[in-house]
Amino acid sequence: MTGMLASVCSQEEADLALAGGADLIDLKDPAHGALGALPEPRVRTIVDHLRRRRPVSATVGDLPMDPATLVARVRRMAVTGVDYVKVGLTGEPGTEASIEALGRLAAGVRLVAVLFADRAPDLGLVARIGAAGFTGVMLDTADKHAGALPGLVSRRKLQAFLALGRNLGLVTGLAGSLREADVPELLALEPHYLGFRRALCGGANRAGRLDPGALERVRGMIPAAGAEPPAADARP
Repeated sequence: MTGMLASVCSQEEADLALAGGADLIDLKDPAHGALGALPEPRVRTIVDHLRRRRPVSATVGDLPMDPATLVARVRRMAVTGVDYVKVGLTGEPGTEASIEALGRLAAGVRLVAVLFADRAPDLGLVARIGAAGFTGVMLDTADKHAGALPGLVSRRKLQAFLALGRNLGLVTGLAGSLREADVPELLALEPHYLGFRRALCGGANRAGRLDPGALERVRGMIPAAGAEPPAADARP
């Protein structure tokens, strides 16, 4: 089954996402890029407030492919108590070395790699991500003005991406300026999660506030069985 991921930037929005039935609450700052990071103290406060009523993920920011920088940021985010730490992998020089370095943290941190559909991602990286011990892999977009994911990537490539992830035992996700109209097509591909921000905000403004009505509409389009929760002993 496919779960609904809702990206939020505050405790108030986390409460809205919880009330709106999100299966996974994703913490990020949409005002600071595709994977803008919230300050770790705020992440910890939100995690403590949610009291594990839903699994929580958090991004570490739009960072260069520098292994030392990425490892340091992941370690800092992991101690906030989130269930998943999301790391963008751009495919630029240093990406493979970063995957290897991050893999050394995978025994204690549930890592989710994020590839960017509008940066011609190398799907060969998915095998390296799986071999390094990551928990999941998502396909997202870096430029939020470039359009929704289904308009940037063919159905065949989306299927190939998801098949690679599944075959490696990875949790899979699709995101990237998704609209309500995209949900039926993407649900048919059976990712573990579909991720939303823009579609959940008033006026489809990803930097705006979450709108309960939009949350209700999107939730109503996704069967509410939910995706698999993280293991009880998996928190860093």
